[in-house]
Amino acid sequence: MPKLLWLFSLVNLIVGTAAFSVTGILPELAAGLGVGVPAAGQAMTAFALSTAVLAPSLLVLTGSWPRRSVLLLGMGLFTAGCAACAAAPNLAALLAGRVLMGVGAVYIPVAAGIAITLVPPHRRGQALALVFLGMSLSYVVGLPVAAWATAGWGFRVALWGAVALALVAFALLAWRVPRGIQAPGASFAGLWRVLRRADIRSVLALTLVYFIAIFIVFSYIAPVLRALVPMDATQLSLTLSLFGIAGMLGTLSGGAANDRFGARRTLVVQLLVLGTTMVLLPLTAGRWGWMMAVMFAWGVAGFGMMAPQQSRLAALAPREAPLLLSLNSSMLYTGTALGAALGGALAPVVGFAHLSWPGVAAVLAGLALLIASRRFDPPPAVGLNHAGAAPASGSSGQAPAPAPQAAPACD
Repeated sequence: MPKLLWLFSLVNLIVGTAAFSVTGILPELAAGLGVGVPAAGQAMTAFALSTAVLAPSLLVLTGSWPRRSVLLLGMGLFTAGCAACAAAPNLAALLAGRVLMGVGAVYIPVAAGIAITLVPPHRRGQALALVFLGMSLSYVVGLPVAAWATAGWGFRVALWGAVALALVAFALLAWRVPRGIQAPGASFAGLWRVLRRADIRSVLALTLVYFIAIFIVFSYIAPVLRALVPMDATQLSLTLSLFGIAGMLGTLSGGAANDRFGARRTLVVQLLVLGTTMVLLPLTAGRWGWMMAVMFAWGVAGFGMMAPQQSRLAALAPREAPLLLSLNSSMLYTGTALGAALGGALAPVVGFAHLSWPGVAAVLAGLALLIASRRFDPPPAVGLNHAGAAPASGSSGQAPAPAPQAAPACD
């Protein structure tokens, strides 16, 4: 794999740590700002909605810019948002900082769009899995470290640590990304073109319901885990680390399974595993080992779906790949926001220990969408044959667009 993909993965580790570490420190964050845990949980909602709505808008507005410039703009905005959160005197200021972080998350689809131009089509799943491996590692490293630092020195230390990491990420991108790096941009015409296609809307809808299911629970992962099995900060950090390892394995296995078995089969298995684990999780109360086993399987299934979904989209419209990946991120974060909002509303009713059960309905909706979208998928898998070539025609009856031209070598 090109070395630049490893850099993108490292930056995603930093972005994921800053974006998602609040889920592991919600009780301390809420106490420090003088609000309830469900209110503090809306920090995820603010970030998610901003990423879903504002980041794609920025992607389109900067469609004619050099890709390196957009990467640096995004990381600069993300860093500024982290600093605003760390200095926030109240919840409103914190939410404003989270919105700015969400705008800066335009970095994510731009990096993914560059990644798929650096490899042949039959390796897209593995390339995307590598880029998003950093996100998974943020759960192994970032969340437990943030929880540990918060327990020892308070939540602001964790937030300022995120600022320092974001500055490092900005410097690395400025140093290592070539000025002449090429990848397709985005436009309003392209946005309208892809949104008119039922096959693309179907894929995006699956991402939406998938992440509603996950973030009904994950937005409140610390209180959920403590409701199932009482644990101190050290035990919580260990549990989050093990869950993060599951996510890392899921990201890698999802990319490999996509390239080996195709997106549809991979996604069916992931949805079935995710739904089963969400049914079982409340039944593990009081048994840490069983809880961890279920959470581990949940992490593998939950994190593994990004590469198959992104690969499906890239195969459906290669020339619009960055825009489609941004829209997929929009659905991801809209699902995150809706999941966080639903989880916050349902927690007082069903309790944190049973919060996964309402999410099963979203998993079933995802399976229904996947079955209904079968007619859109060109054989044999994700629009590519086993040699990595595009099929002669897509489900729309038109010849598919040619794959993006390769960017300059960066290794």
